[in-house]
Parts: sequence; C-alpha cells; structure tokens
Amino acid sequence: MGGDVGCRIEEGGGMWQYGGMKKIKLTVLDGYATNPGDLSWSELEELVEVTVWNRSAPGREVAERVADADAVMLNKAKLDGAAIRGAARLRYAGILATGYNTIDLAAAREKGMAVANVPGYSTMSVAQQAWALLLELTNGAGAHAADVRRGGWSANPDYCYWLTPQVELAGLTLGVVGFGAIGRAVAGMGRAFGMRVLANRRTAGTESGMDGVEMASLDQVLAESDVVSLHCPLTEETAGLINEDRLAKMKRGALLINTARGGLLDEAAVVAALESGQLGGAGLDVVSEEPPPEGLAILKAKNCVVSPHLAWATAAARKRLIREAAENLRAWMRGERRNRVD
Repeated sequence: MGGDVGCRIEEGGGMWQYGGMKKIKLTVLDGYATNPGDLSWSELEELVEVTVWNRSAPGREVAERVADADAVMLNKAKLDGAAIRGAARLRYAGILATGYNTIDLAAAREKGMAVANVPGYSTMSVAQQAWALLLELTNGAGAHAADVRRGGWSANPDYCYWLTPQVELAGLTLGVVGFGAIGRAVAGMGRAFGMRVLANRRTAGTESGMDGVEMASLDQVLAESDVVSLHCPLTEETAGLINEDRLAKMKRGALLINTARGGLLDEAAVVAALESGQLGGAGLDVVSEEPPPEGLAILKAKNCVVSPHLAWATAAARKRLIREAAENLRAWMRGERRNRVD
C-alpha cells in the first residue's frame, strides 16, 4: 500500500489537491501481462495505494473498478468514455504501453484528465524478436530442434541433414518500413549481418543518419528487398499497407516480418502470397485479432511463423515499463508533464 501523499495537481485550469492523510488510489486494470508474478509493483506501491487486477472485462467491470479510483493504469484493457465519466475522482490514466488507443482520449480531455504513455521501453526487445522470427525462417533452428527431439537425426543415414533451405543473410537486402527507434535498431542489426539496408519513413528527408542505410521510397524497398520488416504505427494511412498490389511488387520468394501491428497486413492477401510462393515466408508477432479466433487462416499458412505478441515482454523491458510508469505518475503528482499524450 502506498504512503501518505501531499501534492497539488493543476488540471483543466483548476486546482485538484491531495493532502494530510488522504491517499491517491490507483487501480491497475490488467496487470498480468506486465507482471504475471515475476516482477514487483513496489515502485508504484511506494507512491500510492495500489489495487492490481490481473484482467478486467470491458464495460461494466472496468467501470466498477475505476469508480472510486483517483488514477488508473492499463495495458490492453479498454477504458471507454462511460467509465471515465462515471468515475468522479479519476484524474490520471497511465498507459502500460506505448500505444494509447485503449483509452477514449476525447473523454479524458473533456474531463481534464492527464494521460501518459511509456515510449521506448521495449526497443531492443522488439528488434531482437524481429530477428528471432527472421532467423527461424532462414535457419529453422526451432523446427530442426523439434525434429531431432522426434528422432529425425537418429534415424538419418548421414551425419547432417536439413528440412528447409539454409539461407545466408550476408549480401542480401533488408528493407525497413518505419524508421523510428525500433526500425533503426533492426537496421543496425541488419548491417551487422552484412546486409544492404534500405529504409522508408513517412517524414521527409533523404538521409538516414546511419552509416550504410539508404533511404528509399516504399516501392523501392518492396521491389529490391529480400526481407521486408515492418515497424510503423497502425493509422488510417497504414491500415492494410501490405496488400495484394504491394505484395506483387515484392521480389518473388522475399520474406516478410511484422512485429508492429497486425492491421498493417491484408491477411488474406498475405496468405494467398504465401501459398503461391510470391512470399517465401512470413514471421509475425502480431495478427489482426488478438487473441486470434481458432481457424484464423494466417496461423496455419505455408511458411509462416507466428509468435503470440511477446516481442515487448522480456523481463528487462517489463521492468523498464513499470519503472517509467511510476516516474510518469510521480511527475503528475508534482504537477509536471512527462510523456503526456492528453
């Protein structure tokens, strides 16, 4: 439980004050993904009174759990306008993630609430998973290890064998779509593998700021890359970015990696391209609906490796996430703006 807090917070032109023996009550709506029990909430508990729910169903359950809270934190739980308007004391929302599409931002602004996110906490972890997916497609270490466990090597007449073509990345071209922190990290790893690297970003500029990385149009990235890795946000402009027309522009047999958002793909078009061989393989950490319904075609598509949206979830990244969320809350309690998106 948190200690007593004396602070003044200016919100919406007025003054909102805590003092004396009053405690700020913080509700975490879906703490399990961030901390399933291997980490500590102590950095928050030192600041405020904390109630952590593993999961909260959208609608009534969320509304009930924030009804008497002063502050809320959430990852993928949905905080809608009705819940915000029904929580008389609620003045702060901390997103346990970078994306903040899970909160009705218009309703939060109308109420004068502070909303803060946590950018950059998982950059290297996500980049690492992008390469894990790519290396599984090019080398199949996991697939071969599973075959050895089933007895495949013991039954083989030769001292070695391979189930899939073994692909050397050096000398191939990596195309990075979205050149923020994660895209830049992936590009740097591509250079370390000896790859030519092309990058595309929405903002203007012809210089990448990185040795050995060439800026290019999206069409050039698609046409010249042996591997295309997506690192852009999901917006109205990028929804369905990789569709039938753009897949047709790619090299036949090229590989596609997506650790950003499932909505960047027209999944039906990607499945068709995998089945036809236009795409040589896909490595995905995200899909269009999460968790996916049984029978979602992309899950069983040819040469497709799918991980369950875990790129962000290393222990190191989650520790940073909790620490940064606590710093955001502490700043708000001091009346300061930190990582604010309201």
